[in-house]
Amino acid sequence: MLLLEGRSCYLIQILPVFFILGSVELFYNRETRSILLPTCLFKNVSYITPAFLKKNGIKALVLDVDNTLTSHNSQQLAPEISAWLQAMHDAGIKLAIASNNTKKRVIPFAKAIGLDFVANSAKPLPYGFMRAQKLFGVAKNEMALVGDQIFTDVMGANLYGIKCLMVEPLAPEIKASIAFKRKLEKPIMAKYHKNGGAYISAKEKQ
Repeated sequence: MLLLEGRSCYLIQILPVFFILGSVELFYNRETRSILLPTCLFKNVSYITPAFLKKNGIKALVLDVDNTLTSHNSQQLAPEISAWLQAMHDAGIKLAIASNNTKKRVIPFAKAIGLDFVANSAKPLPYGFMRAQKLFGVAKNEMALVGDQIFTDVMGANLYGIKCLMVEPLAPEIKASIAFKRKLEKPIMAKYHKNGGAYISAKEKQ
């Protein structure tokens, strides 16, 4: 299994928030794509289809865990998510997990679904993406990150130079730090929708 042990992950997750707060004018004054905006927004991972990936040249996906594949601290997959993982395997899409959570949280989950992983990946820093890309053996333009948070997943993917397929969180936040960041995400996603950002919802599911 693929492993990375990072230090001070909580601090690493919070620092980008304060950096963005100090540079908010940069985001709101830019007409070009921001490092805080995803490539595309999906209702959940099951709306990311093999057809969409093929159309966009994506051969490998780096997957977040909490509130992306399952709810926080859960080791269970909803049938819909389990079916999606199987569909990705059947389509030949390479998969690996990159989570900022601990090995204690990530190892049993990754083993249960048979995926390699990076625990304590320190997103938005590039370590987890670098390890996953090496495992995949693909170019950056052939891989994408699937996750639910702007200041870890979206920012990390954009800084590393890969696509970010953002999903809506599966459940309400139970961690105060993430709930705080969700409030900061709201104006950013409002900007995304105002600019005509793509949203793949139930009505558009293929």
